Order: sequence, then structure tokens, then C-alpha cells
Amino acid sequence: MSKVFSPGRALPVADVPQWDIVTDVAIVGFGAAGSCAAIEARNAGATVDIFELASAPGGSASWSGGEVYVGGSGGTAIQREHGFEDKTEDLHNYLMMSGGPAADKKKVGLYSEHAADHYTWLEAQGVPFKGTYLPGKWIEPPTDDTLIWSGNEKAWPFSAHSKPAPRGHTVQFKGWGGGKLFMEKLCEQAVKLGVNAHYDARALCLITDTEGAVKGLVVRVAGKELFVQAHKGVILSAGGFIGNPEMLERYAPQALDSDPITGGNDNGSGIRMGISVGATTLNMQEFFVTIPFFPPDSLVKGIFINERSQRFINEDTYHGRVGRHVIQQPNGRAWLLVDNDIFGRPLIQPDMNIAAVGETWEEIEEELELEPGSLVATIAEFNRHAAEGKDPYFHKSEEWLRPFQTPPFAAISYCQDDIKTHAFTLGGLATQPTGEVLNADGQVIAGLYAAGRTACGLPRWGEGYSSGMSLGDSTFFGRQAGLSAASITNG
Repeated sequence: MSKVFSPGRALPVADVPQWDIVTDVAIVGFGAAGSCAAIEARNAGATVDIFELASAPGGSASWSGGEVYVGGSGGTAIQREHGFEDKTEDLHNYLMMSGGPAADKKKVGLYSEHAADHYTWLEAQGVPFKGTYLPGKWIEPPTDDTLIWSGNEKAWPFSAHSKPAPRGHTVQFKGWGGGKLFMEKLCEQAVKLGVNAHYDARALCLITDTEGAVKGLVVRVAGKELFVQAHKGVILSAGGFIGNPEMLERYAPQALDSDPITGGNDNGSGIRMGISVGATTLNMQEFFVTIPFFPPDSLVKGIFINERSQRFINEDTYHGRVGRHVIQQPNGRAWLLVDNDIFGRPLIQPDMNIAAVGETWEEIEEELELEPGSLVATIAEFNRHAAEGKDPYFHKSEEWLRPFQTPPFAAISYCQDDIKTHAFTLGGLATQPTGEVLNADGQVIAGLYAAGRTACGLPRWGEGYSSGMSLGDSTFFGRQAGLSAASITNG
């Protein structure tokens, strides 16, 4: 009877019958983090074998918009060319706020200091950037332009603590889905450098010695278990766990209500392998969620209310932050209020339910079955302040601030059963900025590294996420993990 292997249980090295593959660095997952770890490890002289569960490289990053969040050092060449100064201090402050209560100061510090250089490094690997600037508010640029506002930079409270600058740098690709091209270039570079890529290869478990050091892993290729010896270390870059309902139920049950944003293999196996050798995890309850809000951007001029007729967010903030606040409302009930001048159906979900239409706000209030007088009072107060260009409670930018004037008025339903939300997880293994995985005592687990969504990186708070943070974090800290593993002299 063949042995049953599980990501949740490491194999003692004494039980290894033979080494089928011997390498310096073994990497699990050929996505954003894995490709960059492989490039750096290979450039440092290490032999590298990378194991990808899918039949082709790219991972979930291939399904992204191809945006990387970078800046600082006065600005990238593209930022400076278009007149934007971006001090390292401003990027640092923004990332600390974006990381939320558990922001990692060491990781933020390292990234802020080197993010602009990282952009140059990506270019050197063959990732193309057109170099043009696209003003406006976008989820993903519909053009092949480079520089966009991709987060909360201009929105309160972030704008009060960090000078705004556009930091989304998007691969030169016309339309949505530039992540495919972004990843093609990185994976091609890794293979060109001599990385040994294994596809349809499922990592089954880690292999450890008697002292708990990681010595390799077991993989299954073509129905056969292979034992991989990694002299310098194993890097886990297998994505998050949005595709694992059991882990979601345990750690982030609210994310079960959303469709997963994944290339299909974010099953949590990398995190489970880390836990199996004593690794600790961070922020496993956190996830990014997006809702069908804009375009059209006229909807940003509307206001969200809950079943108490209360506003709860400045609508000009990043759509993911809006989404997190929407799904947290009492009894899952929320609506976007608009008038005839700004009404539009969200392009991402044009069949959104229009919950109420009326010539007066009293009619809207009645149709939504709100407390009599409550919505009328909220609208009257909002209109009074908006007419003066003010939003004293949520500080919505004057650019998006206007009173409701033109009937008919409408309420677009963002109640839980009426919207299609999409999500991915942000929690993962605790790591040093070097990629070294930590145990519950904060000590390094010898021979084990992690990056990307398998680790808890810069993006670790759903309310603070910005487009491009995952690609920025995964590629940058994937590089650090590759360099760290390759530098080990004893294995």
C-alpha cells in the first residue's frame, strides 16, 4: 500500500527512499513570487527547480490587471516624467496605513526604499511599460497606458497623512487582463536563465530532518511521487487559500459569500505545508473584496447608505475599501443613492437590482422600508453640506461631491443577495523581509522561505488594499526569498 502524503504533515528525511531530484533551491508555484525568486536565485548561481500545479506558468497573477504598485525615491522615471514627485516618506506612510493595524514596518521600510529600483528591475526582465499617464479613476486601464491612480491615494484618510501620487504602473497591454503578458515575460526570463520548470507537478509535503530543518519536498508528477532534495532551501509561493472552502470556513468565513479571484490553484497547500513544520500565520481573517461599483464613474458621486439610513464610507475611495464597508453593514443591507443626472448601471454588473425609484426621497424611503424621516434627514444634511463643497463626516473630495437635485431618484441595491462580489485572501505565513518563515516564537525555520499570497506581505488589510500591491509585493519579496535561499552556504 502506497504512503499517503499530505501538505499538513511533513515527511521525516529518514523515510525518504531515494532522492529523485537534487537541486539547490526548490520553489513551489510558478507565479509572480515564484518566477522572481527563481530569477534571483539563478542569477546568484544556484540551481533551481520550480514545481507548478498547472500545465503552464503564470499563476493567479496571470489573471490580474498587470499593475505593480511602486514609487518612492522621489518617484519612478515615469512618475517624474509626468510631474509627480513621490518621496520615500510618502510611500512609506501610505503603505503603513494600507497595512492596517498589523502593518509590517520592516517590510514596508525595505519596499519603500527600493520600490522605484524594483520597477527598473522589472523592466530589465523584459516587462514592457509604455511610459504614458492616464488620468482619472480606473479599476484597470482600458488602454495600454502605464501610470494610473490605483488606490486610496487621493481619498481621506490616506490623503491627510501622505502626499498623493499615482503609483499603479501597468504593463503595456490594451484592455483588461494585462497580467497575462506581465507573467509571460517573467516566466520566460526564468526559463531562459536555466530554471528547471516542472508542470502538472503537485507539491505534496515538505521533508524535514530531526531538528525540524526543511530539506526538500515530495511532489507528484505523472502519477508518480518524486523526492526532491533542496540543499539551500524550499520557497513556498503557491498562492493564498481563496479556493479552499474548508480553510475559508475556519479563517475567513465571510469570504465564502464571494466568488474567488484565482487562477484556480489557490488552495492553501503552501500555507498548510508551512504550518506542518511549525510556521505561524498572520491575518488569516483578512481578504480583498470587490463589488460592481464603477465604471461609470458618475456613480462615485452617489452616496451609500445602510438600513439605518446612515452613510458609512466616502465613495471616492478605492473600490475594494468601499466593498469591505458595504459587506460589513448590518444584515447585509446597503444601497447606492443616485439622481437622474448621475444614474448609470455598473458596467461590471449591468443587471443590478434597482430597489427603489421615486420623484421624492420620501418615496425612496418608503420603498426601502426605512425608518420614516430617517433618509429624508440624511439627504437634507448631505445636500446642505455638499452645496458648500463640504463633507464633514467622511471628507469626500470636492471633485466627487455634489447635492442631489434632479429627480427621479433611485436606490441601487448592494444588499448581500443582489451583488456579485469577488475576493482573494491576504493572510499567510509569517516571514522576515528576507522571506525566511517564522515559527510561533518568532524564530526562523531553517531551509524554509515563502512569498506572494502564501506569505502575509504588504497587502494584509482588506480596507487598505490598492491595485498593484499584490504584484508589487509578490515580485519584490519573491526576489528577496530567492536571494536569501541562494546565499545559504551549508545545506
